[in-house]
Amino acid sequence: MTKLRLGPLPKTESVKVTISMPVVLKEQLEHYAALHSQLHGETVEVTGLIPHMLESFVSKDRGFQRQRKIKQINNPD
Repeated sequence: MTKLRLGPLPKTESVKVTISMPVVLKEQLEHYAALHSQLHGETVEVTGLIPHMLESFVSKDRGFQRQRKIKQINNPD
């Protein structure tokens, strides 16, 4: 069975953001959404996947996380 990096999606509070992307990326995201829906038995749209993909990307970016830690140490507000 195929395993995707993104598991079942949690319910979260959200805000609307408009983005532009290449047509090829949109097609890939649509394919990913279809596969994700099939694997997890719950229909999900591309717009529902994007925030979770970005959250996963940001949380795994070690350079970004390191800089956040440095900023928190220097500005403990």
